Amino acid sequence: MTRFNPQSILSSRTAAVEEASIIRMAQKARELAAQGHDIISLTLGEPDFDTPKHIRDAAFQAMNDGFTHYAPIPGMADLKVALAKKLKTENNLQYEPSEIIVSNGAKQSITNAVFATIDPGDEVILLAPFWVAYEGVIAMAGGNPVIVSADASEGFKVPAERIQAAMTEKTKLIILNSPNNPTGAMFSKDELQAIANVVCNHPHAMVIADEIYEYIWFDQKHTSIGSLPGMQERTITVNGFSKGFAMTGWRLGYAAAPAPIAKAMSKVQGTFTAGANAFVQKAAIAALEGPREDIEMMRQTYLARRDLILQGLNAIKGITTPTPTGTFYVFADVSAMFGKTLANHKIDNVDDLCNWLLEVHHVATVPGTAFGNKNALRISFATSNENLNEAIKRIARAFNP
Repeated sequence: MTRFNPQSILSSRTAAVEEASIIRMAQKARELAAQGHDIISLTLGEPDFDTPKHIRDAAFQAMNDGFTHYAPIPGMADLKVALAKKLKTENNLQYEPSEIIVSNGAKQSITNAVFATIDPGDEVILLAPFWVAYEGVIAMAGGNPVIVSADASEGFKVPAERIQAAMTEKTKLIILNSPNNPTGAMFSKDELQAIANVVCNHPHAMVIADEIYEYIWFDQKHTSIGSLPGMQERTITVNGFSKGFAMTGWRLGYAAAPAPIAKAMSKVQGTFTAGANAFVQKAAIAALEGPREDIEMMRQTYLARRDLILQGLNAIKGITTPTPTGTFYVFADVSAMFGKTLANHKIDNVDDLCNWLLEVHHVATVPGTAFGNKNALRISFATSNENLNEAIKRIARAFNP
């Protein structure tokens, strides 16, 4: 009998995708907690609120009404009508329901968009810092990520002229995430217009606008780049219910795109997973059309937590933290600590620092290397004030022993 090694048949696509640092750090935190350590985890990008009751009630009602069967691949008609209305009234975007594809989460919508548009060798511009999943999706589609970076002094927002300098005849997509994970940065309307001017002068470039955090804003409301002149035909707008409605476990997202692209995205989704959960789609209608008091309460709570953690971090020598204007993250530049020895531990880079904070001080964060930045770490403040205050105390002791 010939010996067989399962490792030998793995595809090159999977080799091109690394396990996300977020998952590794969260798993390490869970393991230490299971050993009895008091771990404060600030790793996962998940609201700590329960889904509002009227949405949960709508899901139960839908199940009782028999919505437990397959749903159409591109989404149920009544949800797509509700989404078209939402996009028009809230985002100033004019889409027919047929141009909207409901998915199993915004991540799937991004995957659908990339696979529907990218051929091997095509270039996709990523604005760093960027969400960890983008690179892997591009690699699996055979595309080439082109990383264009901004640092803390720029508020982690890449200027339009730097995007223009990175564009070539092979550029097919620019992925724009605003409000941004991991930085909390949000592009202003003027900044988006400058990017739109660059895109509109390119013969075949489009934007994937990842707007999953649109309801979590602090100083200015979110603007959809697709609403700017000439941009709707050049934009695939991606959104979902996970962050704003505290529905991460429900796995429901959507994308709106010009008709030929929407049709291609539906083909991709039909090949990989088919339609999204039927009763969850009914609950999503309740989310869109129901009361928004809980959504505003969550936003105000995140705002208070942002101010709390900024006050604490800014008092710690060695940390520089631009003020996030959206999401529930801060992206703290800790490069001033590199090369230093703290309590007999040499800190060479941000990965060292994050591991040390977790293993010694029992605070779990995510290194910026996961997001295309070597100088910062991400802290999620989607947790209680008690946890945030204790985490700040531990980080302060770690940085200034």
